[in-house]
Amino acid sequence: MSKLKVFLEMIKFEHTIFALPYAYLGAFLAARFFRAGGWPSWGELIWITLAMVGARTAAMGFNRLIDWRIDAKNPRTSSRAIPKGLLAPREVIIYIVAALLLMGYAAYRLNPLCFKLMPVAVVFLTVYSYTKRFTWLCHLVLGITDGLAPMGGWIAITGSFNLPGVLLSLAVAIWIAGFDIIYACQDWEFDKSTGLKSIPVRFGIPRSLTISSVVHVLTALLWAMTGVLLGRGLLYFLGVAVASVLLYRQHQLVPPEDLSRLNFAFFNINSYISLVMFLFTVGDLLWKVPIFY
Repeated sequence: MSKLKVFLEMIKFEHTIFALPYAYLGAFLAARFFRAGGWPSWGELIWITLAMVGARTAAMGFNRLIDWRIDAKNPRTSSRAIPKGLLAPREVIIYIVAALLLMGYAAYRLNPLCFKLMPVAVVFLTVYSYTKRFTWLCHLVLGITDGLAPMGGWIAITGSFNLPGVLLSLAVAIWIAGFDIIYACQDWEFDKSTGLKSIPVRFGIPRSLTISSVVHVLTALLWAMTGVLLGRGLLYFLGVAVASVLLYRQHQLVPPEDLSRLNFAFFNINSYISLVMFLFTVGDLLWKVPIFY
């Protein structure tokens, strides 16, 4: 149990709650659109939750396992469990396998397409940790990996791909990529010295923050486009507006010359954004106020 506790602390298991709204967004919007005002069943929500828990646990486990030698050299990450010897790599592999089994069983219980697409998800969960070794587009790969969550929720309900679900996933993908660019700014000197790739290493911190800002403008536009395609009401678009203000505030907190508030901008603001989008969307589903009468 002590080893399990160390593992859960290493992967920041408590942050799973902030990843769940992405999948729930896809599920709730898909159910309302394709079931004529319906909702996901409790069974569907339980299996979506377990699939997400398994997926995120496996992804973070892979990341810590694949990067542990790099983490050991980086002063910011050298205190993580594997570099410090609190967990052996083989022990982390056991937890990863358990998480993948949970994810696979949950996908199987949802529908055949979810189960068939699971290997694709596993490839992304694994590969994104390697990408910073050979491309500065690693942030986009991470974004696509996290963008699978709303698509997973969508497919769990519909058993198919549809344009609104794709746009929602793309919005989440570039949102994640945008703030991962910000997060990578704190390691640009270490990454540059060790030959790792990132947008901050390629373009410098000021330009990288500008790129992140542009990406987040596109995020807000895609959220809005998704709402238009699904015929959502006033509350949904108010949620988009509030999330956009929070994105703007995030960039205000991290000017190029001062990265001291980066962790607050990264962890806290992004948590608020995911919850705002989910709560306003659910509110809109419960009480749709038409934009135009």
